[in-house]
Amino acid sequence: MVMLFGLSMMETLLLPIPIELILIPWMLCHPHRKWTMASVALMGNLTAATLGYYLGVSAMAQWGDTLILFFGSDAAYENAISRIQQDGFLAILTVGLSPVPFQLAMLAAGASGYPFLLFLLAAMLARGARYFGLAILVKITGEAALSFWRKHSTQLGLVGLVLFGVWLWFTMMV
Repeated sequence: MVMLFGLSMMETLLLPIPIELILIPWMLCHPHRKWTMASVALMGNLTAATLGYYLGVSAMAQWGDTLILFFGSDAAYENAISRIQQDGFLAILTVGLSPVPFQLAMLAAGASGYPFLLFLLAAMLARGARYFGLAILVKITGEAALSFWRKHSTQLGLVGLVLFGVWLWFTMMV
C-alpha cells in the first residue's frame, strides 16, 4: 500500500499518466482490497494535490514558465486560470474527473488564490469518484474482467509501454 500511495503522489505531482493503469489490475488481482486501494490512491492524490497547490501559491512567479511547459502549454495554463477564476469549484471538479493533467489545475488554483479548502474538496470528490468508481466497476465485473486481464495482460502491457514511449518521445521533441 505504501507503493500505491507513492505512485499516486507521483502521478498527481509529476507524471501525466493515470494511476488507473496500475490500479485496475491491482484491484482485479486483489478484489478483497479494492476499497483500501481506492482510499490509499485518493490519500496519495490529495497529499500531492496539497503540495501542488502550495507550489502554485509560492513558486509560479519564479518557476512558472518551466512548470507550465513541463505539464502542458501556456494556452492550457491560461485556460485553467481563466476557468478557475470564472467557474472555480466546477472547473477543478471537471479537470479532476477528466484525463486532463491535474497538475495544471493544482498550479492554477494555487496561483490564482482559489480557496484551499474548496480546492481540496473538489479534488477529493473528483478523484474519489474516479478511484471508488473503479472499485465499483471491479465489484460488478469481477471474474469476467479478471479472466480478460489474465488472457490479455501481456498485450495490454506492451501497448501501454509503446504508448508511454510515444508520449515520452513526443514530449521530448516538442
